[in-house]
Amino acid sequence: MAEPSPLEQLRRRLALAVGENAVFDGWTQKAVDSAAAQLGIEPAQARLAMPKGQAGLIDCYIQEVDRALADWFTPERLEGLKIREKIRSLVWQRVEIMGPAREAVRRGLAILAMPQNLPLALRISWRTADLMWRIAGDTSTDFNHYTKRMTLGAVYASTLLVWLDDDSEGWSETAAFLDRRIDDVMKFEKFKAQWRGSGEHLSPSRFFGRLRYPPR
Repeated sequence: MAEPSPLEQLRRRLALAVGENAVFDGWTQKAVDSAAAQLGIEPAQARLAMPKGQAGLIDCYIQEVDRALADWFTPERLEGLKIREKIRSLVWQRVEIMGPAREAVRRGLAILAMPQNLPLALRISWRTADLMWRIAGDTSTDFNHYTKRMTLGAVYASTLLVWLDDDSEGWSETAAFLDRRIDDVMKFEKFKAQWRGSGEHLSPSRFFGRLRYPPR
C-alpha cells in the first residue's frame, strides 16, 4: 500500500479532532480551525487539508473512525472470539470512538439525510458494514456477502439512533438494545444456513417472495 501523501496524513490527524470540535462549532471551517489550534497545526494548512463542505467533513471524520476501529482490533484482540462477540465488540467500539463527538454525530446524520447527500450516506453505510465484517474475518463473495452487510448496516444504524438519545449510565440501554439486535442477526444467519442446507435451491427473488407471501 502506498504511503499517504503529507496532505492525507494531515487530514487523518485532524479528522477526529474536527468531529469533537463540531460539537460546539458545527460541521464548519470553524471546527477545522479549532481542531488545528488544539493540535498545534497552522490553520491555513488545516483548511487546505480538509474538505470545504459539511458532507465532506463528515465523510472524512467517519473514514478516520473506520481507521481507528481497524487499528484497535488487532489479531490478539480478536483471538478466541466467536463471530457474535466480534460483531458486538466492533459495533460497540465504534460507538466508544465516536463518544466525544456524539452531538456532532447527531448533526452529521441530519446533514447526510438531506436528499443531495443520500448517495454519500449510502456509500458510507456500506463501507462501514463492509469494514466491520472484514475485520471480523468474513471472506464471503456470494449473495451471502451482500446480505451480511445489509443486515449489519441496519443493526448499526438502529443502534446509533438509540445511542444518540441514551442518557443511561454507561449507555446501558444502548448496550441492551445492541445485544437484542445481534441476537436477531445470529438467528437470521442460522436460518440462512439451514435454508442453504435444505436442498431447496431458490433464486434470491423467489426466496424473499416466499418470506413475503408464505405458502398457505
